[in-house]
Amino acid sequence: MSVPPTVSDTVTLSRRDALRALTVLPFAAAGCRPAPYRRPDVSVPAMSDVAVLRAAGYTADVADVVGRGLRELHVEVVGRRVLLKPNLVEYEPGTAINTHPAVVAGAASALLRAGAATVVVGEGPGHRRDTEFLLTATGLYDVLTSERLRFVDLNQDDVQVTPLRSRFTRLGSVALPAEVLRADLVVSMPKLKTHHWAGMTASMKNLFGTVPGAVYGFPKNVLHVQGIVPSILDLTATIRPGLAIVDAVVGMEGDGPIMGRPRALGAIVMGTDPVAVDATCARLIGLEPFRIEYLVKASRFLGNVSAGRIRQVGEAPERMAARFDVLDHWLPLREPLPFWRRWMIEGMRRG
Repeated sequence: MSVPPTVSDTVTLSRRDALRALTVLPFAAAGCRPAPYRRPDVSVPAMSDVAVLRAAGYTADVADVVGRGLRELHVEVVGRRVLLKPNLVEYEPGTAINTHPAVVAGAASALLRAGAATVVVGEGPGHRRDTEFLLTATGLYDVLTSERLRFVDLNQDDVQVTPLRSRFTRLGSVALPAEVLRADLVVSMPKLKTHHWAGMTASMKNLFGTVPGAVYGFPKNVLHVQGIVPSILDLTATIRPGLAIVDAVVGMEGDGPIMGRPRALGAIVMGTDPVAVDATCARLIGLEPFRIEYLVKASRFLGNVSAGRIRQVGEAPERMAARFDVLDHWLPLREPLPFWRRWMIEGMRRG
């Protein structure tokens, strides 16, 4: 669930004012020592439910699949304002870069049937500044029109300067789109892909698209200056998406998130703990989640990574698993973690 800060903690600015106030901050801080780690005031569940649901293709009844996931996960959406945040990066015919429009439409339909007050789709593409082109080229515009869904370009929305709830970057605060903070439920809807810099991208990395390019530049320069892993952690801790719906019907392997190859998995992965969802996605594509840096760090305070703390519902993940190709420098992500290292990581969480 998105937890907006109190009014006293936020300052509402136009895009122009935010640009003036914030653009120079990351660079002014570049020579400073990182702020000490601060554990945010969040509660990690003892167990996290993650649903792995079969969807053979995009012609399947995705609304029915997502609706089943909502019921099995006991997600309460009645009367809530929902923001769907898909992954919309770039367009190349025949690739699997973006969240498929059929998954966005199915999720919106399922949430409205479950009683959501409103469903809005919002994204801030990091590579293409022409969001209208991406909407049209990917087919998402047609879906939005046919389903009568409102779209918000998060790159251009008004913003609120919001204190970070963890301190892995040196930013201290971040300008977030008003539409993100207004939502009662933020739903991260990524395409499951291997990733050139992060190893894997799923529901947590997908939150990069909430950072407004009109304030921070393209491709979200401030996040790269501060570091991919620290930025993933701070954004997830601060936005706290209440649901993840991962498009793993067709994922991407190899040199993702743009240059890789499509790879069919036939699955939609859902859960209310984004860390547990991403750990399950890692296992689905043959990666050891305890070797993915942002998942290891997130396991200490944001969610569950250990298989013993994740209750799988729906399909057994091992029945749908595949061994995704990765770039050579990520081959170690395939290696099982020694027991003693896993024990140490779990011990750091308990501490």
